[in-house]
Amino acid sequence: MADSNVPSIRFKGFTDPWEQRKLSEYLTLSRIIGHTGVDANKLTVKLWGKGVVAKTDSYGGSRNTQYYVRHAGQFMYGKLDFLHAAFGIVPEELDGYESTLDSPAFDMSGVDGVFLLNRVTQEDFYLGNGLIANGSRKAKRIHEDTFLDMSLTMPSLAEQQVIGRFFSRLDSLITLHQRKYDKLVVLKKSMLEQMFPQEGESVPRIRFSGFTDPWEQRKLGELEKKSVLRMGRGNVISAKDMTAAPGSFPVYSSSALDNGQMGSYGKYMFDQELVTWSIDGGGAVFYRKKHKFSVTNVSGYIATDPDKMSCAFLAQSMSLAHSCINFDYTVKAHPSVIRSLYTLGIPSLAEQQIIGRFFSRLDSLITLHQRKLELLQNIKKSLLEQMFV
Repeated sequence: MADSNVPSIRFKGFTDPWEQRKLSEYLTLSRIIGHTGVDANKLTVKLWGKGVVAKTDSYGGSRNTQYYVRHAGQFMYGKLDFLHAAFGIVPEELDGYESTLDSPAFDMSGVDGVFLLNRVTQEDFYLGNGLIANGSRKAKRIHEDTFLDMSLTMPSLAEQQVIGRFFSRLDSLITLHQRKYDKLVVLKKSMLEQMFPQEGESVPRIRFSGFTDPWEQRKLGELEKKSVLRMGRGNVISAKDMTAAPGSFPVYSSSALDNGQMGSYGKYMFDQELVTWSIDGGGAVFYRKKHKFSVTNVSGYIATDPDKMSCAFLAQSMSLAHSCINFDYTVKAHPSVIRSLYTLGIPSLAEQQIIGRFFSRLDSLITLHQRKLELLQNIKKSLLEQMFV
């Protein structure tokens, strides 16, 4: 039987079992009195172990609220957001910033900060210990003495440091891919705004060479009447249906996650290019390349005549229009609504095709970095489960 005090994966040279320790053995509460809420440089602890960041206080602060000085390297948590893993370590650039007693800080001794942060942000710690929080459902607090009395199974400091360095490097790699992904998303947003005409304009600000004609303004309903496109809504496909007829054909629904895929099915509705989107207006507009798939009843779809309109271009044009409208319980993105709601700029078919290919390649690059990022995040999650006790 495996030793419950030894992790499944371990660095070479470490064999001693991990031991139960209270946090009070490593952490000492710091309460250096600082400024009031009026003139303190404030910091806050982000949720889900995302760290300590400067706080923008657009409403100012109160002279009656006392703040306390925090120093680089101190461990912090949010009393009110313990159940949401509000843990972090004060970075160098925020040395001397301040917080109230609702975000206490601790000096660390005999413990590796990165190791500790990665351990306390695991669900078994913050959810398990968070159940003892005091207060109402909306204002539960974990006080300092309660926090310091919590226990963790800990290795030697040397092993903590090795594990901490490993996860620091992994986090840096994840951050690198996150930044690449974020930059590409921002680039796409910018290019959509520049490569499609602004409101009241008939030509885009950035254009491929060889195209000079003004774009025509058309509503989706007009294009449908001219048989340029055909609009519809998907079918009811339940989890029970997919279980009864299992298969590998994707079923796309209203979710913005996982490329809108709800599951897989043994049947399919389409084997062609389509544009799909959520009927409630949430999420994204998706360009579906030609493959076998189905669309549920909470999604709309558009098929285009390829001799009259590029489906890939239409998806990007609709995405831009979609982002400019606030959908809510009164305004839904039903085909019957957006037929007259969306006015799109339409260039020649040749220009549509070039724009469509450009954004398809950009979307593929974004998806590639997103998958790399998700893979690294999943690897980290798995290693956290296997390298800690």
